[in-house]
Amino acid sequence: MTHRRISTRFTELFGVTHPLVQGGMQWVGRAELVAAVANAGALGFITALTQPTPQDLTREIERCRTMTDRPFGVNLTILPSINPPPYAEYCRAIIDSGVTIVETAGNLPTEFVEMLKPAGVRILHKCTSIRHALKAQSVGVDALSIDGFECAGHPGEDDIPGLVLLPRAASTLSIPFIASGGIADARGLVAALALGADGVNMGTRFMCTVESPIATPIKEAIVAATERDTELIFRPLRNTARVASNSVSREVVRKLAEDPRFEPVRELVAGARGRRVYEEGDPELGIWTVGMVQGLIDDIPTVSTLVDRVVEEACGLIEKRLTGMSSRVEEVAA
Repeated sequence: MTHRRISTRFTELFGVTHPLVQGGMQWVGRAELVAAVANAGALGFITALTQPTPQDLTREIERCRTMTDRPFGVNLTILPSINPPPYAEYCRAIIDSGVTIVETAGNLPTEFVEMLKPAGVRILHKCTSIRHALKAQSVGVDALSIDGFECAGHPGEDDIPGLVLLPRAASTLSIPFIASGGIADARGLVAALALGADGVNMGTRFMCTVESPIATPIKEAIVAATERDTELIFRPLRNTARVASNSVSREVVRKLAEDPRFEPVRELVAGARGRRVYEEGDPELGIWTVGMVQGLIDDIPTVSTLVDRVVEEACGLIEKRLTGMSSRVEEVAA
């Protein structure tokens, strides 16, 4: 069990022990993983749209509560769609279930801020650029997740990596923010804190844990992969997504290079196929999301082991390497 903690503006705001977040992940953010993250002292998010209906989300929240009495949240990703999900109904399910932490992503969540905040819900919003972060801050979100180009899923269209994006955020924003993309261990946490973040989000790393509700062969594929084994799909459509490199994603890249329209790749990128990847364990069945950080992942620990390890090793890095280096700092004559 971890006996030390790193307290930040983020941990104080959201009432968690450690500045570690398991963000919402489609088909992955289910009760068993979220409860394990909460019990380890970090902050986990149930993915609302993994649940087919708002009523299913209510049941998933209730299921999570049977496994933990610690804080957890719900992710609600807001994307443009011809037939959008009933977002307002999902929001109502969150409020009625007494959840007080929501992670939003995608479009600016103005109407959801107006709906959730009066109910006492604190909102963490994901952004891939400083301009979008400033806009989200202006509409009243409580904290931000700043996603660098390394991240899984949608990295935006600016291609700015975390090493640049995070200090820019620290210089620009007034509310707490966490770093997302490319983080799997204590080194990533300490680096993010040094760059000005108040914590870190780990998606791919939490996918690859014992409690993660995806098939073991997919976890093993992540362990075996390198940082080079991802593809950026939908670039010609200005809706870039980072996914695992497989025969399907490479075909999507090839087709869009020849014909930059969605229709020719519609069947290849169907969400139902991606869900089968996680359920059946065949990494070639469809498109599935993973980050470059898979190159840093070499085991499948329990969530508790992972969180303990990250926090303990981060404290050690701060004390031994960074504090220790202070004795090697010398003044020199001008």
